[in-house]
Amino acid sequence: MEYKFASRMERMKASEIRELLKLTARPEIISFAGGLPAPELFPVKEIAQVSHDLVLKEGQKLLQYATTEGRPTLREKIAKRMTEKYKTPVVADDILITTGSQQCLDFAGKLFLDPGDVVLCESPSYLGALNAFNAYQPVFKEVPTDGEGIIPEELDKILASTPKCKFIYVIPDFQNPTGICWSLERRKKFIEVINKYDLPVFEDNPYGELRYRGESFPTLKSMDTKGLVSFLGTFSKIFCPGLRLGWIAGPHAIVEKFVMIKQSADLHTSNFDQGVADAYMDTYDLDAHVKEIVALYGHRRDLILKTMEEELPEGVEFTRPDGGLFLWVTVPEGVSARKVFDKCIEQKVAAVIGDAFYPNDKTDRSMRVNYSCMPDDKIVEGVKRMAKAIKECM
Repeated sequence: MEYKFASRMERMKASEIRELLKLTARPEIISFAGGLPAPELFPVKEIAQVSHDLVLKEGQKLLQYATTEGRPTLREKIAKRMTEKYKTPVVADDILITTGSQQCLDFAGKLFLDPGDVVLCESPSYLGALNAFNAYQPVFKEVPTDGEGIIPEELDKILASTPKCKFIYVIPDFQNPTGICWSLERRKKFIEVINKYDLPVFEDNPYGELRYRGESFPTLKSMDTKGLVSFLGTFSKIFCPGLRLGWIAGPHAIVEKFVMIKQSADLHTSNFDQGVADAYMDTYDLDAHVKEIVALYGHRRDLILKTMEEELPEGVEFTRPDGGLFLWVTVPEGVSARKVFDKCIEQKVAAVIGDAFYPNDKTDRSMRVNYSCMPDDKIVEGVKRMAKAIKECM
């Protein structure tokens, strides 16, 4: 039977990363392709204990429908954490708990975008966000970036010449896919530009707590004086991603509309998942858990950088981020990243081709490399295999 799907489905594509992960599930392949947290760090025993106690304590309430906004005590904890740890003062009423921060991206598109409206994003940008917005048939305008993050002067030029810009989506801290963290000066200039044009901002911050060296920079939301910035947070990288828990902390008018959208989307985020996270934070020290994550990922980051410096051929460039989960590897002019990818698969190692992270079908010479989920021996061997594949293409 031929189904008459909506025209928006013509723009919806299977995630290149998800399709790649099917290939890399083969045990002989060393995969730098995903963005998965290290499962050995999941607090399994602690979650089992708090889940057991929680069901005995409030089982009927826990298994019932709940308010759309989210569990009040968890929202209070998030507000406290943002105020104290992120230096971003918010109150619980500013927060909606969502089914992962990915849901916030879909809601942003649903709230703001009509077909033909303009969405601004970094170039390159997070594939999951591009796919979420794509369902609402926007036009993407890519803002150039460099080693310090987004280039505010380029953003200003685009906004001065482009009508119908509805919002900009950015990841200032250890961006996916490049790992780049915006400098303080870039953040200040960015705020000046968005204030000039009253441009709404969605600041995605899944990696902000995963800093391995240096001092944290202020969030864009903490610098916002006009109510333009909505902060998207998640427990996926600091707790565990299987509990689908994210949040938006934003201007009242936007959060209020998100609540309305969520009521029709899924009523509320899993009451059980919220209860488990809330009880865990009552019983255990989440900051201590994050320190364990940072220690392991920081070690793996150092190891992969050292191995790349030793093994990758001359002319190959790569970012050296101070946090996050990703490196951005760029091969020399004249070398095809697609050809390198094919050779990598032959060598039984995988990364994600950079083309996937551009909304307007750009051909790129880069690959995204993830290091959080690989043990030491596989990191070293995987980089050696990648180096061999690149050399065969040069």
